[in-house]
Amino acid sequence: MFSLHEQVVMVTGGYGHLGKAVVLGLAAHGAKVMVLGRNEDSFAEAFPELENLHFQRCDVANTESVKEAYAQVRAQLGLPAVLVNNAFYSRGNQPDALTDDEFAFGLDGSLGSAYRCIREVLPYLRERGAGKIINVASMYGVVAPDFAAYEATPQFTNPPHYGAAKAGVIQLTKYFASYLGPQNIQVNCVTPGAFPSPGVQQHPEFMQQLEQRIPLGRIGQPQDLAGAFVFLASSASDFVTGHNLVVDGGWTIR
Repeated sequence: MFSLHEQVVMVTGGYGHLGKAVVLGLAAHGAKVMVLGRNEDSFAEAFPELENLHFQRCDVANTESVKEAYAQVRAQLGLPAVLVNNAFYSRGNQPDALTDDEFAFGLDGSLGSAYRCIREVLPYLRERGAGKIINVASMYGVVAPDFAAYEATPQFTNPPHYGAAKAGVIQLTKYFASYLGPQNIQVNCVTPGAFPSPGVQQHPEFMQQLEQRIPLGRIGQPQDLAGAFVFLASSASDFVTGHNLVVDGGWTIR
């Protein structure tokens, strides 16, 4: 029931820190994965073994780019079965010093881009008669940051537009799950917890601050996320919709 054999899966931003593990997990279960992103060199570097993995240039900030990318996927691989909204963009991180443009840019980078990608994929899923959409939120769309964790490393402070947008992604998921349920399209969400990038992991004091707040006592590793996406992309989740699957080592239970 977890097989994705010959299913066309599109993953936006699929060559980053977390996206790479998600793509590899989906491909390992038989999916034909199309990674949508802006940098083909980054894709080639992330995936030297290219079997069942494909790249299509796509800027999720631009509607015409999204439309063209989806059309290319249809032409090359066939009708998509699954969309994973993983890409995001942002700027600025000081809670009391964001400009209006920075705040709006951050909202669009997580929430506006997710809506844009959902809206443009619907004709393909409707033509197919079924489909799955998986959005990516964040623990900071569920709970507020504990600012004590950032006192010694303020450069890592989580900005307000990020959490606000990710909370919106969770609600957007519920909205479209309700709207699209009668059309046999499931819409779900994955909420990662603390999955710091390799660069951030070079700061042991900050890592300690994170780990002591996680009931499992460690940060998340990219491979910890893969199973959640395989489940939500496969027929194992055919009766699951509107759900926010939290993968955070227990951070948000306290």
